[in-house]
Amino acid sequence: MSAMQIRNEHFGEVVRASFARQLFMEHLGAELTSVEPGAVQIEVPNRSALTQQHGFFHAGVTTSIADSACGYAALTLMPAGSEVLSVEFKINLMAPGRGERLIARSTVVRSGRTITVCQGDVYAVAPDGAESHCATMVATMMRVEAPSPD
Repeated sequence: MSAMQIRNEHFGEVVRASFARQLFMEHLGAELTSVEPGAVQIEVPNRSALTQQHGFFHAGVTTSIADSACGYAALTLMPAGSEVLSVEFKINLMAPGRGERLIARSTVVRSGRTITVCQGDVYAVAPDGAESHCATMVATMMRVEAPSPD
């Protein structure tokens, strides 16, 4: 990863405020646990409502936190007045999401004026704290102007 150019010194506040408005992340019980230039971490604790028929985290949960982590990693490098939207992503689910929580860690691969490419890795955390790499996402995010407050 090349050096990240910070275009908004208040990127942390912007990302945290946006995450707080994301009702789906709230519904999942997800928490934004780290925000750095070009890198974000989101965690979600396990509960039965987030599992599939075998008791593993549902792939939709895994995908959702990876997508949000990628989007917010991209947003850390955007100028003030920006938001991001997912344009496309590909996820490889490599192992069951089995554990007490999932952690999605995303980093920016390349940040452009409009398009940013990110990679997100998701880990299932066992009761003893051991992490198992269960998914990898490559995502493309598009910069959009933030709507004007009315």
